[in-house]
Amino acid sequence: MTKPIETAGAGDDDASAPSGGDTGQDPAAARRSPTARAKALLGSAAVRVGFVLLAVGLGGYAIEDEWSQVRAGLSGLGAAVVAGSFGLVLLALLASMLEWRSLLTAAGSRVPLAPASRIFFVGQVGKYLPGAVWPVLAQMELGQAQRIPRRRSATVAVITILVSLAAGLIVAAICTVAGLTGSTTGGYGWAFLAAPVLLVALHPRVLNPALDRLLRLARRPVQEVPLSGRAVVSATLWAVLYWVLNGLSVWLLAVRLGASDGRTFLLATGGFAFAWCAGFLVVLAPAGAGVREVVLVASLSPVLGAGKATAVALVSRLLTTVGDLLAAGLAGWLGRGRRHAPADAAN
Repeated sequence: MTKPIETAGAGDDDASAPSGGDTGQDPAAARRSPTARAKALLGSAAVRVGFVLLAVGLGGYAIEDEWSQVRAGLSGLGAAVVAGSFGLVLLALLASMLEWRSLLTAAGSRVPLAPASRIFFVGQVGKYLPGAVWPVLAQMELGQAQRIPRRRSATVAVITILVSLAAGLIVAAICTVAGLTGSTTGGYGWAFLAAPVLLVALHPRVLNPALDRLLRLARRPVQEVPLSGRAVVSATLWAVLYWVLNGLSVWLLAVRLGASDGRTFLLATGGFAFAWCAGFLVVLAPAGAGVREVVLVASLSPVLGAGKATAVALVSRLLTTVGDLLAAGLAGWLGRGRRHAPADAAN
């Protein structure tokens, strides 16, 4: 028999409703701690809107800043190829959201698809701000509308990142052995060292005690529902699908510019996965800007040459950025009016 899913205000450290009285000012409100005031500020509508606008603005700037170079690459690709590549990017984003949602369900919060999309995709635009913490903080606040405890949102967000990194480095390693003979990885080969560490860290016997220890250090209750091996494997499969779909997206662009079919798929898939992982590990680069292009160009150069590989890398960056912004916009629009959904039912 499983434990009922926790709702906001029921034994949750995130509950913020005062218990002072029906009228007048709550005496406790005047004695709020700085932490409580900070939480209230982060949860305000003005901060949420400002966060999204800033992140979208930086994402738009990334597109505009590279547009002159991207335009040259687009001219040689054709609308049909670009549209097909963009469709694969959108499917990859969907797989990424389903990876996160599967872990959230396993952790105890079963959220319908539409609000889950809103939490994930709107939160993801935070990656265009410097530092890796912003998507996590955004998901913590957006999850409150579905009564997901902040600590659960944070835990699932971190595990999702670890699973994606582990799967990405494994995919990159396999494709590198098969397709990158004699080539370079742009000087970021050190990132492969994280793969075995992440694999060990994702084992439930290591992951669950580590998470509980961190929660205790933060003076928060431990996990209500420890993650099972099945949940981690399921999320890992969604993550692998994410990398394969993105690899196919890059492959379409590369083949259109003259690369051979077979080996190019390995280079595109492994190169994209490794580029993303290297860009994430360089935390000061917003959304891995610069780092990912260097690694992807190095991966594709053996079959395209540096010039065409650069064009593919820049167009791929454009498509992924537009995909992030479009997914966030659609999820936010479709989710309007559903922000105060009832608490989840028991499992």
